[in-house]
Amino acid sequence: MQLRSHLASRGLTRCVAGVRVGLPARRRVLTHSHTSRCGLSQRSHCSGVPSASTCAKHFLRGSVRCNVASQPREAVATSDVSAKLGSSAEVIQLYRYPGISSTSAVTLLHKAQHKVSEVITSIDGELCYNVGLAAPLDPSEAEKMAWLLRETFEPQQLTAASIFDGSAPNQCVVEVGPRTNFSTAFSTNATSITRSVGLDKVTRLEPSRRYLLTSTRALTPEEKAAFASMVHDRMTEQVYEAPAASFKVDAVPAPVFTVPVMQQGRDALEAINEEMGLAFDEWDLDYYTKLFKDMGRDPTNVELFDIAQSNSEHSRHWFFKGELVIDGDKKPHNLMEIVTEPLNARPDNNSVVAFKDNSSAIRGFEVTPMLPRNPGGPSALAPQKRDWDLLLTAETHNFPCAVAPYPGAETGAGGRMRDTHATGTGSIMGAGTAGYCVGNLHLDGATLPHEDPDFVYPDNLAPPQQILIDASNGASDYGNKFGEPLVAGYTRTFGQRLPNGERREWLKPIMFSGGVGQIDHRHLEKADGEVGMLVVKIGGPAYRIGMGGGAASSVPSGSNKADLDFNAVQRGDAEMSNKLWRVVRSCVELGGDNPLVQIHDQGAGGNCNVVKEIIYPLGGEIDVRAVKVGDETMSVLEIWGAEYQENDCLLIKPESRGLLEAICERERCLMQVIGTIDGSGRVTLVDKLAEPGTPTPVDLNLDQVLGKMPNKTFTFNTATPQLQPLALPAGTSPQAALERVLRLPSVGSKRFLTTKVDRHVTGLVAQQQCVGPLQLPISDVAVFAQSHQDHTGLATSIGEQPLKGLLDPAAMARMSMGEALTNLCWAAATSLADVKASVNWMYAAKMKSEGAAMYEAACALRDAMIELECACDGGKDSLSMAAAAGGETVMAPGNLVVSAYVGCPDITKVVTPDLKLAAAGGVLLHVDLASVPGARRLGGSALAQAYNQIGDDCPDVQPGQLKAAWGAVQSLIDQGLVSAGHDISDGGIATTLLEMAFAGNCGISVDLPTPAAAASPELAPFAALFAEELGLVLEVSPDNAALASSLFNQAGVPCSIIGKVLPEQTVELHVGGEAVLGGNTAALRDVWEETSFALERLQAAEECVDEEQSGLKSRAAPKWTLPFTPSFTPADKMSSADKVRVAVIREEGSNGDREMAAAVYAAGMEPWDITMSDLIAGRAQLDSFRGIIFVGGFSYADVLDSAKGWAGTIRFNDKVLQQFQDFYNRPDTFSLGICNGCQLMALLGWVPATAAKEGGVAAQLQDLQQPRFVHNKSGRFESRWINVQIADDSPSLWLAGMGGSTIGVWAAHGEGQVLFPEPAVQAAVLDKKLAPIRYVDTQGTPTEAYPFNPNGSPLGIAALCSADGRHLAMMPHPERCFLTWQLPYYPQDIGLEPKGPAPWLKLFQNAREWAESHAAADSQEEF
Repeated sequence: MQLRSHLASRGLTRCVAGVRVGLPARRRVLTHSHTSRCGLSQRSHCSGVPSASTCAKHFLRGSVRCNVASQPREAVATSDVSAKLGSSAEVIQLYRYPGISSTSAVTLLHKAQHKVSEVITSIDGELCYNVGLAAPLDPSEAEKMAWLLRETFEPQQLTAASIFDGSAPNQCVVEVGPRTNFSTAFSTNATSITRSVGLDKVTRLEPSRRYLLTSTRALTPEEKAAFASMVHDRMTEQVYEAPAASFKVDAVPAPVFTVPVMQQGRDALEAINEEMGLAFDEWDLDYYTKLFKDMGRDPTNVELFDIAQSNSEHSRHWFFKGELVIDGDKKPHNLMEIVTEPLNARPDNNSVVAFKDNSSAIRGFEVTPMLPRNPGGPSALAPQKRDWDLLLTAETHNFPCAVAPYPGAETGAGGRMRDTHATGTGSIMGAGTAGYCVGNLHLDGATLPHEDPDFVYPDNLAPPQQILIDASNGASDYGNKFGEPLVAGYTRTFGQRLPNGERREWLKPIMFSGGVGQIDHRHLEKADGEVGMLVVKIGGPAYRIGMGGGAASSVPSGSNKADLDFNAVQRGDAEMSNKLWRVVRSCVELGGDNPLVQIHDQGAGGNCNVVKEIIYPLGGEIDVRAVKVGDETMSVLEIWGAEYQENDCLLIKPESRGLLEAICERERCLMQVIGTIDGSGRVTLVDKLAEPGTPTPVDLNLDQVLGKMPNKTFTFNTATPQLQPLALPAGTSPQAALERVLRLPSVGSKRFLTTKVDRHVTGLVAQQQCVGPLQLPISDVAVFAQSHQDHTGLATSIGEQPLKGLLDPAAMARMSMGEALTNLCWAAATSLADVKASVNWMYAAKMKSEGAAMYEAACALRDAMIELECACDGGKDSLSMAAAAGGETVMAPGNLVVSAYVGCPDITKVVTPDLKLAAAGGVLLHVDLASVPGARRLGGSALAQAYNQIGDDCPDVQPGQLKAAWGAVQSLIDQGLVSAGHDISDGGIATTLLEMAFAGNCGISVDLPTPAAAASPELAPFAALFAEELGLVLEVSPDNAALASSLFNQAGVPCSIIGKVLPEQTVELHVGGEAVLGGNTAALRDVWEETSFALERLQAAEECVDEEQSGLKSRAAPKWTLPFTPSFTPADKMSSADKVRVAVIREEGSNGDREMAAAVYAAGMEPWDITMSDLIAGRAQLDSFRGIIFVGGFSYADVLDSAKGWAGTIRFNDKVLQQFQDFYNRPDTFSLGICNGCQLMALLGWVPATAAKEGGVAAQLQDLQQPRFVHNKSGRFESRWINVQIADDSPSLWLAGMGGSTIGVWAAHGEGQVLFPEPAVQAAVLDKKLAPIRYVDTQGTPTEAYPFNPNGSPLGIAALCSADGRHLAMMPHPERCFLTWQLPYYPQDIGLEPKGPAPWLKLFQNAREWAESHAAADSQEEF
């Protein structure tokens, strides 16, 4: 797998087939004729050229293998590389070529010609490694370093000098890379690798990207600067005018000083407020002036920064808790009281955590998840009984994503993940959701007609197109590396000048991140602190990043100085987040022995916020120098206030310290004891290195700055919106309007988001975004299982309708809640009363009348929830949603996002939108939920937006009818009477019906009634088709149509038959009996996909996007062949006391271990959780296992090439290397590598091992011959449900009895393309049948065509095995689909049972059967 996620988005990926645009022959010969790679690995998405901020991570990729058997370690480092590594330079540069793929070079060239100058004729790229050294490396160390940096089969491509001259008049070199004062996550992971192989002299390792531009004339300095700005992110990167000579920062730590409030009063605070960007308002300035005058002393700069962050609007939610005066009337309740009222109205509800922690939770089920018998150490895993509740959290990270979208979204996703696991005394991660609201995209060549070309965008913020691409890349990449599936979401764009003259647009975007999980019922409450308890930090070191983010997020964008906006930029490290989570999980899995008394995640405000939270109210003394720093020049203020991510603050008892230290050591996670609870009621920050006379940095009474603070008062006047009726251009036809509507990002396909994000890691996803034979992203609901052994789980959905709030805030709130429920209702739920929701509020709340509109929305939501008997149990707010642009302040549309969730008693009972009864003549029912029956109002609709309007009549819903409809749908699901269902929302019923046909790959014939109250006869068909009144469309069999419709009508909900499903791909839509819309299903689907594919071209290789787009029109349902009947493992094997033991081995960043353990256990074997740190420390030995499995994930975040760090850890640790070699040489052993593990097995040389056998064991190849798995042809991470074929004649023990199968399997990787450096090796692999699994097209034919083959592997090769059949390496993920409910699609006639086994279970059962028939050479011993 690979870490490279945003490099190619700026054109930097790897060379494909050695082709370069305009590449001189002198350099072309350096590339391998069969390869496609580029340097570092950054596994994720892009190969197009959307923006600068995703470039760095896409330039980085690579893949290398370690040949355990035969390659001498002293080999291949060239003398010049070794000599340079042995020099005394503080930072040395090594170069790796190529650094850009041919497809990316073409795309980048086109963009440069368009945006810089047409005189540019070619672009080439190379990667530069800037290696910081504490001392010169000796020859042995230099060889290790060179091996880590080079490509194994092309060692000569790592050079001591650049091959780019750039001295010719028509050539120049542009180099960009990380800011030298900003240590990147890449460097953190790279130096973790170097430490693991004994290279402790390496202090930092940063990649820069070098571009050689050739042009018809010399480029001007302005043109060079324009190109540089196009390929780097100014917030996190810089242009390198010369090679970096040092990573040392000249900055001298700023001193702690006092601010003269006693002498100058409020004036002193006003001055420091402006200088430091503290975001104090008038109330704050008065309060803190009085506070310190009453204390009789001046505050320190550290204290003021502390207060500004921890008491910012972002952190303290003053607005929600404040008093509101609207139109001169003081309201009786504040917003917090309003949103909590529905929950308080039903004290017997199922809520167990609400409005008081990082997440909310509801009552769950008793389950038997796979858990270690000895958490925190090497251990067997087995199902264990637990009582686990269900958890949800949701938040936004808007300001950071406006400034630097990629890292902003990374840290937004990471912060929400820590919210998920830091609930109670620790909780269990599950799955994520995501949403994006941005301004008009203005896509080159695909501009939508309603987008105003004259709108001005702020220079200090990223443009909307970049935000959408880079933020979604950042969030996706972070989740991919962490190992959290993303299973639901939404996207919306908007920018418009309203009738009153106001411009409304998401210049400050919404980056929404939600997540579901579980929590042990014993761990719901954080215990009270006690004097003597230890304050502990776990996670990554402190860096000078994210300074003042809490305050910066509390004011409109553009209010601060640009340098202060830069200081708020953050840095995500999903690898560290993964390690942090594993520490917390080990504590949680100790059950009653959980050592955590309290846990809080570190977010806005950094230490100054989280530490105060955990010591409140007793107080404590904190040693600032106990905090581990990654930059020794950080000041006390920076250590205390920086928002460096991937950190938790814990409270533990002193006697638990040893246990926690052992867990952290095993997971390689930093742990620091930074203070103790002392009972003083104060927070005292001490600096043991302070000069005499330096004031104490922080010495504050906690109640005065965190606890008992008076509320603020906010005053507003309501405003009546100026509205105009919708007026379409003369002659507009419904067909023309449909094409505009289908191209809107809020309506059209979200393919550009779903294919680049892992939607199935954990193996616990029962329903994700994509449905049907074509796997289109239109699912309404996401469903997550509690365990692999049970069928209970959680359903979640999202509702948001912001454009309707521009007309009627109250209706918008009801519609948002209604949309969440009409999405959620398709999963079997415990009850409507059990539905809870986290609501996120995004407004420019303190501007104009927005606060009054927000109050109106809150009251409407409260009343609707009370009538529905459901409730809100949490939420977040972002109340500065405005930005300055073009001489005006542009407010975003007010928005509330409703994230609903509920318990699922049966995760197999889920209805999806894809039509399934075409052959049987399925009947289509319409359930009308309009607040006025038959009303079809077009205000705030996609149709109105498509014509640059908002209209004047807002749709609405009556909660009572919504409640009745919920009950009817649930009854139909329970009885199995509904085959497909979809909600009516953006785009109206026309979009709903078309999406159902698109996903079912069939046709429809529908006749809708003419609206009785249409604004005009001309608008009547448009209203019937495009009005966004809430409703449902159901597909039922002809035999059940009358029963289903009567069920709704008897409940008082209008329901009628509107049409039927057709087997041919023909769409016929009538209104009042008259044909208004029609066409071919595939042709209309192409229009729906058009904008998404335009965005795809900015993220992936254009040739791949073209191939998928052109082929979609003729796509058919994939054919399966299953020559055997899957069956569960016999009971006697499951209960055996002498099971085959399998080591499930993971490294830093692995994330597929638990689903693998579940599959191994389901096959009747005993899985063990074994880390590489266990093997290195001697806590585990491989000689006690019959099988080992290398799991998927992102070892070391896949920097320096996928699985390279993992392979290096084995290769350069003698004892560990010997263990693996001995295991391989034992004829009674077997191994499996999946994805990252597959890449590792290639690096180790365990597959295909085509050399002559030695003592009955397949012998490995030399490094230069060894096949490798390199970057996907698309240049990005691919998550796909694909079809593969298993060979009849494979020697693999794993595939016995599966030959001839053509079945689906999950794939999720960025570097899965197998590359054979030597044609003779490929020939041997084919001759010996060592490529036993192939990617196939829908007809079952092995293929190289994209996307059926997601990586471009020759001949469709998806796996390699050894000649003796014991070792199998495969890129797809069988461990995520060994149960039928895990399969996102399968032909209904294949004979699988919803709660039964899936075909891939047999792969694991085969290993057990082989092991049982091959007696172990030695008895197994416990360790």
